[in-house]
Amino acid sequence: MGYRYRPQYFAEVWKPGEPSRIFPVVSRGNHGKASDSLGQLADASVYIDGVHICIPDETRGLIFSTQLPLAESLTVHALAADGTDGWLSGTDSFPLGNLNERLRDEAWPPGIHPLAHDGKGAPVVPGVHVTPELSGWFRHVLARTSAAGLTAFAGDGNSTAPYLTTRQGSRRFSAGFAHAATDSVQDAACTLLGIPFVGTDHVFRLNGTRVEAFSGVHADLFTHLSHGRREQYRSDVHALRPKWPSDTWDDEWNGPVSIHQDGLVLALHLLP
Repeated sequence: MGYRYRPQYFAEVWKPGEPSRIFPVVSRGNHGKASDSLGQLADASVYIDGVHICIPDETRGLIFSTQLPLAESLTVHALAADGTDGWLSGTDSFPLGNLNERLRDEAWPPGIHPLAHDGKGAPVVPGVHVTPELSGWFRHVLARTSAAGLTAFAGDGNSTAPYLTTRQGSRRFSAGFAHAATDSVQDAACTLLGIPFVGTDHVFRLNGTRVEAFSGVHADLFTHLSHGRREQYRSDVHALRPKWPSDTWDDEWNGPVSIHQDGLVLALHLLP
């Protein structure tokens, strides 16, 4: 669209059956000193300001700069942009849709439409403006793209493709176009910390030591996603929030295990 100042991520805060709130996020890092992080925070603020959701200039955002000095402790510098909006509530004309439905591939002209002090429209400025009329569609975009990330993390390209539009790269995951690294459909299953997961595994070397990595999704949640049941997935994963284990080591697996609240897991262990 010719405007390069866009955030790296969108954090969605949601609850089943209710509107979502979106926070644009930009993250930077350096191996220098605090002044380097200050410069990165200032630069990142331009990217946060490049997206307005609903009311102009009222979108909350998060900016991070991680300082990784060679001889000192890791430090994370963070800034939060205040705002009262960022809500994806839908409108009567464009209500919040069923997340199980396929995503419409829309093309909207870029530009932010600020309000002048007299209440009238001001000239359009560069950036992206998700107007209230687009909020229901944008919520659909984020939810379906998030589902694609989950199934891709589990190695299932065939389940990933339907969640993406053509411009988002669905053909890369479709039959006949899928890369070998993204087309391993449920080729591995593993029980970690007493929970069944399905996904894929890879073996690599760290300084000559062979390490196996398993990446996957909770088996029941993956079944919902692979069958296009995004609404059921959200309902179940929300109910599971207080039930995920706090342990980070599985004795039977003999390695560290990281389980995310969205049902993802990443586990590592050494191989002989």
